[in-house]
Amino acid sequence: MTKAEPAYLNIDRENNPAVVAGRRSREYVASRDKDAWVKLFAPDGIVQDPVGPSMFDEEGIGFTGHERISHFWDLSIGTTESIEFVFDEEIICGNEVAYIGKIVTHIHGHTSEARGVFTYRANPDGSLAALRAFWEVEKTINSVRKA
Repeated sequence: MTKAEPAYLNIDRENNPAVVAGRRSREYVASRDKDAWVKLFAPDGIVQDPVGPSMFDEEGIGFTGHERISHFWDLSIGTTESIEFVFDEEIICGNEVAYIGKIVTHIHGHTSEARGVFTYRANPDGSLAALRAFWEVEKTINSVRKA
């Protein structure tokens, strides 16, 4: 009998639940499908984008549950023309994945770039337990340029 390799070796990069959930999240954002995006989250899922206080979340507590996540969409994603995800590196650890790179936002004829670390944590059922984005508001505001 051959002993199976542990899950932390030979990571299934295509089918890891966090990778799949993150991919779906980005696809729903790109296609502007708010309902599908919100339903991708677990009922107690959380969005922290960015982590900490921001213009979207003055208290820095994040958006927990479908109603609050829907509100986050309206405040941020829904105000944009489009969003591009440009990730340089993918780091998979268990049921979480971290991407290093940038998110390019197009809004009202302008473009901004949020460089940072973007994480997705999946539940066993494939729903998103957490989406956390580590980017600095001031640096992103300073990146705004006419498109």
